[in-house]
Amino acid sequence: MDQEIILTAQDLAGLLTPEDLEDLTRLEASYAQAMESYKILVASPGENTAQREKEKIINLYNLMGKTMQEITSKFPQVHVYPFETPTLLHGEASRLIAKLRDVRTGHDEFVYYIQRAYELLFNLAFGTAGAHQKHHLIVKTPVTHPVQNFAVHKIPDVDSQIENTVMCVMLRGALLPSMILSKEIQENSSTGYVTPFALFRIRRNDHRNQADMEYILDLKKSFFNWEDLRDKDLVFADPMNATGGSLVTIVKYLQDQNIRPRSIKFFTVISALRGTLNVVRALDNVTVYTLWMDPALNEKAYIMPGLGDAGDRLNGRDAEELPRNMIQLLGDYGPNILSLYRSQVRKIEKTILG
Repeated sequence: MDQEIILTAQDLAGLLTPEDLEDLTRLEASYAQAMESYKILVASPGENTAQREKEKIINLYNLMGKTMQEITSKFPQVHVYPFETPTLLHGEASRLIAKLRDVRTGHDEFVYYIQRAYELLFNLAFGTAGAHQKHHLIVKTPVTHPVQNFAVHKIPDVDSQIENTVMCVMLRGALLPSMILSKEIQENSSTGYVTPFALFRIRRNDHRNQADMEYILDLKKSFFNWEDLRDKDLVFADPMNATGGSLVTIVKYLQDQNIRPRSIKFFTVISALRGTLNVVRALDNVTVYTLWMDPALNEKAYIMPGLGDAGDRLNGRDAEELPRNMIQLLGDYGPNILSLYRSQVRKIEKTILG
């Protein structure tokens, strides 16, 4: 069996319909107009000019938001947080994304906001599941006078939705988000279910541009159990979805090995419209949940306006000649994170070390 599986940009290109391409062209034209205003703002113009260009940007972003909502409404398997939640909640998501984008947001803050993002995404996916059926949690509190106190809490019954799930990690920027989402699943399970983990070493060939990009799945550095994946609900958590190529590569490989997932859920903090369309056109039985949608990709296939390299901002940058393995990466998260996600870390270590 080949030790590397490669999907090319050309393989992705044939997925989209003429209508999809027309929608993307329309959206990218609006973003191109916004970039003209960016150039003027960067040049430090006078106050009146700056205000005029900011108003143009605001109007263009409002237009692009409506356009993306209109396009994604054609796909019931795509769920974008601001398009589906009450207006009252939009401010929280918008401020959170703004903090993640901000060049001034340091590592610790970035991790904190990623954690919050996945709490919102979990609620988007499972918040209405089990709404009419509840579990009762009875918890012992620290209050012991005059007797030991207990409290009763009702939580939605989502066990049937989450207790067949396997967390599929698209290394390396996806490792911590996957641990966070697995923890959300554990905390919302009445039995404390901890997801099995499947770890896939996949990378983009960053020497290539969007038009000739390659997605390389390295099986020698991937760790998973075939039986953990068969007829399961596969969950992927990646902070960014630019083209969808990594997800499509992994799922197509599993399908070629006769692994038929019961369902696929893809959780992203920011997704480009093109990547979302690629995913839903390429894969059956997939549902995409994203906290925010961005309109365009640059020639290097990075999301615009995006937030930079989420993996580097979460994990720090690897030395090219000495990339960290999974155990090293876990160790670099430090004792606080490892303690918080200890059940997930044990599952990951068991997957790697057998």
